[in-house]
Amino acid sequence: MSVPSTPEELEAAATTPAPADGLAGRFVVHPNEHPATEEEISQVLAGPGFGRYFTDHMARATWTAEEGWHNHAIVPYGPLSLDPAGAVLHYGQEVFEGLKAYRHADGSLWLFRPTYNGARLNFSGHRLAIPELPVDDFVASLVNLVRQDRRWVPGAEGESLYLRPFIFASEAFLGVRAAAAYEYIVLASPAGAYFPNGFQPIKVWVEPDYHRAGPGGMGAAKTGGNYAASLLPKVTASAAGYDEVLFLDAATATNLDELGGMNVFVVYADGSVATPKLTGNILPGNTRSCIMQLLRRAGVEVREDTLALRDVVSGIQDGNVAEMFACGTAAVVTAIGQLTGEDFSVELPTHTVAQRIYEELTGIQNGTREDPFGWMYRIA
Repeated sequence: MSVPSTPEELEAAATTPAPADGLAGRFVVHPNEHPATEEEISQVLAGPGFGRYFTDHMARATWTAEEGWHNHAIVPYGPLSLDPAGAVLHYGQEVFEGLKAYRHADGSLWLFRPTYNGARLNFSGHRLAIPELPVDDFVASLVNLVRQDRRWVPGAEGESLYLRPFIFASEAFLGVRAAAAYEYIVLASPAGAYFPNGFQPIKVWVEPDYHRAGPGGMGAAKTGGNYAASLLPKVTASAAGYDEVLFLDAATATNLDELGGMNVFVVYADGSVATPKLTGNILPGNTRSCIMQLLRRAGVEVREDTLALRDVVSGIQDGNVAEMFACGTAAVVTAIGQLTGEDFSVELPTHTVAQRIYEELTGIQNGTREDPFGWMYRIA
């Protein structure tokens, strides 16, 4: 499979079936000699939160120009050794992914569309001149890690084991060029229900001045720099009482791009749905892709288009826009209840479509609804 370099190629790559169950042992297990006790794990799973606790092991592999990817292993979770001149610390050459493992009612363990994440890791890596990691190796790292740490996979409603694969430049040098050595690592972290108090609409600030990415930049890549660019406006918005920030396009500051870590959808009164088209500034989200497929299967008209902020705001005011929602791996679907900018503030009291999509998508992930697309991949 060639490395996808466009959203269309990424979507095509994601339809490639995940490898058959011949992946066990591809990442050699080096057991943690001091694993957590059952009591310690029970205490964590009683209130895991998000990204606060980590399992006993992590997956790891190394790339060098001489050997390519090698030393595939499951090793004890612990600190990394990195030279102070490590390239990632100076030039930010790194990419990452986020996906979840789910425990179904019968105790089986599943991943959700892992080939999309594997293809997108390489899609992002291509933009940052990072060598391709074979998708089979990507999936194997998840399978072997989750099987090794299956005790940590929660089973309560809304809970999962969050997986964070990432690649970073580890070569020690000070010079602006692509590195000659990289590390691939996967962390696993029990995740509680994103909405502990139920499905809650959020308040969103529309940022007029700062942008997370610009034309020709890295906005379509899942890399830390894009998230770093979003932090100052998010801090400012949070202090003013907002839950999230909606960024506008950098070229004109008039069109919707995405939230700090989520794609955005607009639901119209006629039942149609639109989302900003992938211009190169916007992350091609896995959840975004799945939502469009679910809506189209239900006969809903879905458009990828340029969405002018002024049209969306006026549409909310005159009733032409019925709902807005955001989506991403962590929250799946988040209804937007209020949209506020420098010279406007509008309410969106209806969240019917967002609720329905949330329930349908999480039902597929948790094994309580039919999976018509074959998105779920059993690993144990």
